[in-house]
Amino acid sequence: MPLYIDLIGSLAAVITTVGWIPQIIRILKYRDASSISLVTNITLAVGVFLWLCYGIMIVSWPVMAANGMTLVLILTVLGLKFRYG
Repeated sequence: MPLYIDLIGSLAAVITTVGWIPQIIRILKYRDASSISLVTNITLAVGVFLWLCYGIMIVSWPVMAANGMTLVLILTVLGLKFRYG
């Protein structure tokens, strides 16, 4: 696979993964997660988990790394939802 394809995938992975950090910071700052949708985040967590499984099966490090980190961040949001929601 050409290097530029991996670079595009890696950049997309970083952007979509880092996108969860402001949500976590906001929940922690205000100690409020009442506006966070539980169903949406559970659905996203399941989908990201399946993407992680797919990445493992095809041995794609960008897919595995991005979805592994994203899953951790979504699970953090869910944990905060249960604590502050």
